[in-house]
Amino acid sequence: MESEKQAQTSNTFDYKWKKRDTYESDAMQAFAKEWLKSRYQVAGKTLADLVKGKRVLDAGCGAGHSAILLFDDLLNQCEYWGVDISGAVDVAAQRFKERALKGQFLQTSLTNLPDKLGNFDVIFSEGVLHHTDSTHNAVKYLSGRLNKGGLLMFYIYKVKAPVREFVDDYIREKIAPLSNDAAWEALMPLTELGKILGELNIDVEIKKPIDLLEIPAGKVNLQRLFYWYFGKVFYRPDLSLEEMNHINFDWYRPKNCQRHTEPEVRTWLKDLGLEVLTFKTEEAGMTVIAQKSH
Repeated sequence: MESEKQAQTSNTFDYKWKKRDTYESDAMQAFAKEWLKSRYQVAGKTLADLVKGKRVLDAGCGAGHSAILLFDDLLNQCEYWGVDISGAVDVAAQRFKERALKGQFLQTSLTNLPDKLGNFDVIFSEGVLHHTDSTHNAVKYLSGRLNKGGLLMFYIYKVKAPVREFVDDYIREKIAPLSNDAAWEALMPLTELGKILGELNIDVEIKKPIDLLEIPAGKVNLQRLFYWYFGKVFYRPDLSLEEMNHINFDWYRPKNCQRHTEPEVRTWLKDLGLEVLTFKTEEAGMTVIAQKSH
């Protein structure tokens, strides 16, 4: 039985991934692909070493966006299963077909997989586990569906600066009663603000750390200062307003949007007997590749 928050989150991503014109431009694809490939790395190994010939589960596959960009033709060299709680699996299946990629898809909760799916050699979950009712429980459940020696590869959100955290939750609550279409439009002025700040292209010098707001000293672009410490107003000069709004919508619309700290996540992995191969922490979140040792 889905919680109210999980049902709303599922509906959000069903809506978002069906708006294909907001994430399939060459610029958007190139940006996302570069970011993915910069994070999912294990020293001394290639992606082919990790997934070729393996059973791979994409837990929360959405439209197959991240899997297609990260694994490319390797998807035809493994047994790929994409599962998602939303109807976005139908979009994923269509996008795989258009690219002549092999994949099997199932609409189901990633924390309640059918027994018939069995266990997997690789479980990949890009930006999804924090959209469940409990990120910790999702990690725990999926680790139990790994074969011995299997890999759990995931990205989750990190706790941000205090004002940013407050504003994020405030906006999320303000748009919660709206329809998806109305929420999309309500976020557009915020997206336009990000564009204005970005096009100013002004750097500011923070001479002393502002510890009360967790803002470090140093030179920073005005848009990035606003983005990291006051509210998510995404900007890239090569993207359209609709594409940038897609990214802001992805952040503000889901009711389930957990954020975590690195020590917290490392504790989960240790308790579950998962050996960390990669742990990359950035301003936005944490990318983990961990191996099941028993």
